Order: sequence, then C-alpha cells, then structure tokens
Amino acid sequence: MASPTWSSDGDYPHYAPITFWGWLRVLWRGGLIVLVLLVGIVALFLIRLVERPLCGLRRPVGGYVPPLVVRTAMRIMGLRYRAKGTIMRGRGAVVANHSSWLDIFTLNARNPVFFVAKSEVATWPGIGFLARLAGTLFIARDRKEAQAQTKLFEDSILAGQKLLFFPEGTSTDSLRVLPFKSTLFAAFMTDALRDTMRVQPVTVNYHAPTGADPRFYGWWGDMDFGGHMLQMLAARKHGSVEVVYHPAVPVAEFASRKALAAHAEAAVRGAHKGALPAAGR
Repeated sequence: MASPTWSSDGDYPHYAPITFWGWLRVLWRGGLIVLVLLVGIVALFLIRLVERPLCGLRRPVGGYVPPLVVRTAMRIMGLRYRAKGTIMRGRGAVVANHSSWLDIFTLNARNPVFFVAKSEVATWPGIGFLARLAGTLFIARDRKEAQAQTKLFEDSILAGQKLLFFPEGTSTDSLRVLPFKSTLFAAFMTDALRDTMRVQPVTVNYHAPTGADPRFYGWWGDMDFGGHMLQMLAARKHGSVEVVYHPAVPVAEFASRKALAAHAEAAVRGAHKGALPAAGR
C-alpha cells in the first residue's frame, strides 16, 4: 500500500523573491556543490570497480565517500552541523524522523549509512541518480513485495551495511514527529536478524535562520523540489541542524515490531525540538 504524503493544515512557508545577490549565491554555491558531487561520483565509481567484485554488497571504502561529499556540500551551503551521542558501530539499522530532502546530507554527514527510500525517489532528477550511486535501497510500499524486500534488507544487513529508515513514511514541516509505522520493523524480527542486530533511533532538529519561518528547512506535501533547493542555495545566512544519536537497542529485547517501533518513536520524539503530541496509529 502506498504511503500518503503528509500535508499540513496551514499554508507553506513564505519565501521572499530571490535577489540579485541571492542568484549570485545560487551560482557560486551551486557550482561548487556540483563540482564536489562530480568528484565524489567519479571517486565512488572507481572505488566500486574494485570493491564490488571483492566485497559484494559490503562497502568498506566506498561507504565513506558520501559522508565526505555531503559534509563538504553543507559547509559550502553554510548550514551549520552539530551532533550529539554515540554512533552505533557495526551492522544494524538507523531510524530517524524525516523533514526534508536535506536529511540525505545531515544523516550521512557523520555516519556512513545506506538509505531505504520509496521507489519514486529513484525517478527524481539528480537526486535519484545520486541515491542509486550511494547504494540506496528502493522499496515499493506494497504488501505483495514485503517478502522480497525483507530478504533484501536481510542480505544488506548481514553483509555489514547499516541501513537508514524513515518510519514516518513521509517528510514533514520539521516541527513535528509523525507516528512511526511499524511495517518495516518486521524485517528486523526475522530469524536471521533478530538475535544479532541492533536499532539506533536518531533525532534530527533543524533550526531556521534568525527571523525566518520556523519551517524554513521543511519540505513536504506538493512543495516544489527545485524551488526549495534554490531557496536553500540563495539564503544569505543559514541556521543549523542538530543530529542526536540515541542508545542503540538489541532487537531481541522487544516482543514485537510494534513494541520496537514505539520505543524508537518515543526516543526520537523525546529529543525533538518541537515535537507535537502523537496522533493515533
């Protein structure tokens, strides 16, 4: 079953028209970021030529290229980054709240992960190509494909990959955490994984620039990707993003996927700067 895109009750943030100096920032920042991405793409492609036949799904070297690239891109854009907590070592899964396409940068900046994204992302111009190159696993939210997707998750995790899921199933305005859907957590409860893997909840907090709409970094509903990206590149001054790593928990400690999803949601919600009360599941 497809996961609906979340839409708020109110309107979208109001962004002022991009000025002449704003367009100069778009060209300057955008050009540098494209250059960094191209260098990263070439480097990752060459590394995978050697890595794939030797390591298969494992990326002992290539996995560290995306974090280096995105940290550089964030510095160019001017988005300040800070992290709290201890990163889980070894294989497992990371689950986080989802606010924007910027999450691709913020959640990869310190912790090499492989994203799990809805199949539509693969068709997005630019983003889809980069996501495939970075090893993203694309899933169709269809119960008929649940068994095949579970096997895909198992193979990836057993190969040593650290997968990142967005259990809300959609992005928001960055001011709230939606109820976590427990469906994808079922993949962690299989006989092959349950007794050996851990799950680490992660909270992402975006702080808008001074005087800007608090939802400045949120990207949701039918907001235009290109327009939002231009606003991010044109901003005279950016705010910051904080990533909070909560203690990783063994899957074997939970009786069901729903219990595991509830624990992860509570951890993420508890550290979110403006999380609203959860609606019913």
